[in-house]
Amino acid sequence: MSKATKQISKLFAAMVLAGVASHSFAADTIKIGIAGPKTGPVTQYGDMQFIGAKQAIKDINAAGGVDGKMLEAKEYDDACDPKQAVAVANKVVNDGVKFVIGHLCSSSTQPASDIYEDEGVIMITPAATSPEITTRGYKLIFRTIGLDSAQGPAAGNYIADHVKPKVVAVLHDKQQYGEGIATAVKSTLEKKGTKVAVFEGLNAGDKDFSSIIQKLKQNNVDFVYYGGYHPELGLILRQAQEKGLNAKFMGPEGVGNDSISQIAQNASEGLLVTLPKSFDTDPENKKIVDAIKADGKDPSGPFVFPAYSAVELIAQGIKKAGSQDTDKVAAAIHAGTFKTPTGELSYDEKGDLKDFKFVVYEWHFGKPKTEVSPQ
Repeated sequence: MSKATKQISKLFAAMVLAGVASHSFAADTIKIGIAGPKTGPVTQYGDMQFIGAKQAIKDINAAGGVDGKMLEAKEYDDACDPKQAVAVANKVVNDGVKFVIGHLCSSSTQPASDIYEDEGVIMITPAATSPEITTRGYKLIFRTIGLDSAQGPAAGNYIADHVKPKVVAVLHDKQQYGEGIATAVKSTLEKKGTKVAVFEGLNAGDKDFSSIIQKLKQNNVDFVYYGGYHPELGLILRQAQEKGLNAKFMGPEGVGNDSISQIAQNASEGLLVTLPKSFDTDPENKKIVDAIKADGKDPSGPFVFPAYSAVELIAQGIKKAGSQDTDKVAAAIHAGTFKTPTGELSYDEKGDLKDFKFVVYEWHFGKPKTEVSPQ
């Protein structure tokens, strides 16, 4: 063998060894998929999910990982679109990812969860609140947020007991999340003896709400609950103010975003919103808050800390199970209680939290929101 041939052989061997080492390193990571809207009208909420999950991965890795293995984030954009969510779920499976944080929108989460359950992937959503997602007997599907069946009554009871309006309208965007929570609010109000004069669906993506505002004025509505997201409600608030509708508005966590103030401007003042507790104000979470701020991100979004806790739940579940086998990890999560930045989490047989409370806040234009829930 010539000297040149020997050098080529050594180089080839080195390349093979490097490839093996690279493959070995990849095998020593635990892939965590983060699936949600990186594009589309509710990207802001997706940002919250990605901020929280990625910070948790960073912090867990800095502390030594999970059983010596580093977590590896894999990001997926479903644009809050059900069809794209199905495509994302299939890609997650093809990528060999066994743990997913997401999805965000209920209408995307539900079809994606069908695939995950079938393919042995654990999914933990920090944002999807539709009760239907966890009513199908699945064992691998969890969430770190409450249900609309709790959020709706929280809103309805507050309206009836504290606002006490004369004429109520309940509107929604005809989507799984928006219509579901609007229906829960309507049911709660009617049980409390508060009549709902108008119950109507709007089209997500519409820009002109003149006709519904006119209908609200004709019915002398003085309180409006809207089930849906901030892009539509922001326009409704602004147009209602322009057309002289004197009514107070309320919405779910899907409207609790600073972008609603950018759309509605001072018409957003006084809006009532049900949200998860402001976990960023908890002194015990100061280190996480400071780290997120140091990265130039906002820690105050309602889905930031539920996403962080979702990653924590996976990490602690793997440790408790002593395995990355998703059936074993899911069984450990169902059976255990886990300390996280959003509190001690424990689960029922459906994968829903046993205890989660929504808080009522009043929105302010240009100022921080204030909690108005009864203490």
